Amino acid sequence: MCDANVSATATMAEFGCNEHHQNEVISYMRFARSKRILRLKTVDSCFEELKDSRLVEETFTVDEVRDMLDGLHAVVRGEMEMELINTAHTNVLLLRQIHYQAEKFFLRLQTDISELENRELLEQVAEFEKTDFKATDKMNQESSKPKLAPLNEGGVSELLNKEIARLQEENNKLKAKLRTLESQAMSVLDDKTKAERALKDLRNVQGDQQLSAHANEISCLQNTVATLKDDYERSLTVSAASQNNLQENLVSAKHELLRVQEQLALAEKELDKKFQQTAAYRNMKEILTKKNEQIKDIRKQLQRYEPNE
Repeated sequence: MCDANVSATATMAEFGCNEHHQNEVISYMRFARSKRILRLKTVDSCFEELKDSRLVEETFTVDEVRDMLDGLHAVVRGEMEMELINTAHTNVLLLRQIHYQAEKFFLRLQTDISELENRELLEQVAEFEKTDFKATDKMNQESSKPKLAPLNEGGVSELLNKEIARLQEENNKLKAKLRTLESQAMSVLDDKTKAERALKDLRNVQGDQQLSAHANEISCLQNTVATLKDDYERSLTVSAASQNNLQENLVSAKHELLRVQEQLALAEKELDKKFQQTAAYRNMKEILTKKNEQIKDIRKQLQRYEPNE
């Protein structure tokens, strides 16, 4: 019995089957053999029925023999055609079960139709059915209780464990990359805040200096106007003849004041333009532009890895 078991295992091992798959193959071969025996019995019954129903006389004409053979041919042909169709449909259902189980674990099975006509493999299957298959049948009849396979045995569970480990490793890598991107984003935001604060301080300093200069100029002009006004009032009391000259001086002083104020406005615009052309202003503007671009890139990367967030 042990020799028969070893022989069966060695024969099926040549096909690349393990013990579990070997038992599945044996189960299918047993099913196919039972169907084949049943169909052969049907063919035998066709011939027996012909013998019992038609062969009752001692002599037959040619037409009678031809008629009996044609009828037997039609019956046997129908039985064989039905069996071949049923066998093909049974094989389709078997393949459906195998592929359905493979799809559960995201596997894609492939079949080589040319191997179905491999004479060497067909002879091995026939030899197995003649010798080892009979010995396996005896052994299976003696051991009626099936043995349960251990849960930690290789196969589907091993594939699932490998797939889970791979997904966990990939998930950890993505989490680490996400944490790195978040730290980079926080660093860029801090740099942007510092740059904006520095630019604001620089503008405040430049603005205070400009306002101080403008205030000094306006104060000087106001003093000049006040002096001219005092001179004009003094001139009214001194001489009426000089009134026209004082009025003209006052008018010219007012025009001068307007001209100076216009020049101050132009000077303020030029100072603002010069400030925008300074190296410090350009550097700050370039820094802010680069930081904004970095923030946009990091946001795109964050949306790629976690679009919901």
